Amino acid sequence: MRVYIFALTFIIFGAASAQTTVSISDRPKLVVGIVVDQMRQEYLYRYYNKFGNDGFKRLIGDGFMVKNAHYNYTPTYTGPGHASVYTGTTPAVHGIIGNDFYNKKNGKMVNCVEDSLQKIVGVASGNGDVSPWRLLSSTVTDELELFTQKRAKVIGLSFKDRGAVLPAGHLGDAAFWFDSGTGRFVSSSYYMSKLPDWTEKFNSLNLPDKYLSQEWNTLLPIEQYTESGPDDSPYEKKYAGKTKPTFPYNLPQMRKQNGNFDLLYMTPFANDYLTEFAKAALEGEKMGKDDISDFLCVSYSTTDAIGHAVGPNAIEVEDTYLRLDRNIADLLKTLDKEVGAGNYTLFLTADHAVADVPQYLKDNKMPAGYYNENYVQAKLNEYLNGYFPGKKLIANVSNEQIFLNQDAFQGNPKSTGLDMFIVSELIGKYLLTVEGVANYYTEGLLRQGNYNDGGVKGSVIRGYHPKRSGDVVVVLEPGWFESGSIQGTTHGSPYTYDTNVPMLFYGKGIKKGVSVQYHPITDIAPTISALLNIKFPSGCTGNPVSELFE
Repeated sequence: MRVYIFALTFIIFGAASAQTTVSISDRPKLVVGIVVDQMRQEYLYRYYNKFGNDGFKRLIGDGFMVKNAHYNYTPTYTGPGHASVYTGTTPAVHGIIGNDFYNKKNGKMVNCVEDSLQKIVGVASGNGDVSPWRLLSSTVTDELELFTQKRAKVIGLSFKDRGAVLPAGHLGDAAFWFDSGTGRFVSSSYYMSKLPDWTEKFNSLNLPDKYLSQEWNTLLPIEQYTESGPDDSPYEKKYAGKTKPTFPYNLPQMRKQNGNFDLLYMTPFANDYLTEFAKAALEGEKMGKDDISDFLCVSYSTTDAIGHAVGPNAIEVEDTYLRLDRNIADLLKTLDKEVGAGNYTLFLTADHAVADVPQYLKDNKMPAGYYNENYVQAKLNEYLNGYFPGKKLIANVSNEQIFLNQDAFQGNPKSTGLDMFIVSELIGKYLLTVEGVANYYTEGLLRQGNYNDGGVKGSVIRGYHPKRSGDVVVVLEPGWFESGSIQGTTHGSPYTYDTNVPMLFYGKGIKKGVSVQYHPITDIAPTISALLNIKFPSGCTGNPVSELFE
């Protein structure tokens, strides 16, 4: 019997040891995370026939695609999106509740990566007072740094500061973003005191001037863009200096009227610039060159800037994605050469998707509309004044959240006549009289809610952080959003047009395949963690995509 037990023990623990012992070769030399700002999953289908064979098609055909990937919270914005992809959790846990949000402590709006203790690095002045300090969970990139005793290289790149800073995490070696005042990539004193030599060398190429000295015309003959609407559309915003939102775009002529280097951000050539910078980072930082896994985070932001201006049916958007397809192909080719095909793992997703232009939907007899937050705030103050004359009860209205003036509720409700629960419910009752408002949720209801609730309510709960979010959350009807313009579009809702985004895995450790099972975006970080054999991020609520490991 003792022999049997010993043998059985050896088999169980010996087998477990064999399964959990991981050699260096089991890990990719490099992980590349690509986030495409404002990309719908359906763009992969709509533009598929016009993509080349070496970009998106390569990722789809030789990788693994999750077709039913969604953001499982609201609001669907850029800051929360990047934070959620890399932490494996939602704003309720990681605390990034918006790009900019109301700070209850000082009564001011703050940016999600704003940090007054930091300064810009790379130019004399500009947007550099940033860091990830408001991010309350670790990221998969942080966990890689911890696992390797900070010997891994982790770099974040984007045109937007938040698109570089949040993915790189708290322990990232560097994050770089575009400075529109100079056309250079810059960083923050959080990471370094001066730019690396390879970055200075890259900046000295002055590529933005080259890109802005040319014309932006369609990559293909314009009549072939049948996946989009007419070029001259009343639903698109016009660039300064143009009488119509149509091709071609003479960038040298438009440059001065569109903020000089700001104009680059509104063209697909910004994606070219970022791709070249990513290639320079690979070489300059010698990423993927040793036996310690590195992590390169690349966030393409131009798709969002153009998409906001013209909406998802514009030829400009289609042309941008056809060109981005070539950028992806170029990056893959460089990775094959510098790291080696089969030595790296790559994932591609988006920080949110996008709504159709409401006016376009309305004109085509579809339900949609515009919600004016300033108007609603003014009418709401007027409404509450009828119950509580002379009382300032609302401190801020932003991001479809209402923040109450906490000072007004410090006294005894019996003597002041002010009860926060009653005021919140009065606000809610008024909101339900406003056209376009679907529902409201109070702070008390959300704090007591189940994190795993389904439907819209669950999305609101997972996007709600008790210390940072408002006292009343407004949910609009499908097709509605807050805007003062009938041209262009935005995002931020809990509906599928804003939540369904690509989730593509490719490279080492990834089998070919496709899944239509539902996966929240929070499943990316634990999937990459499992592939790297490191622990999950500290606040992680997602799970590995099991189909990849079956």
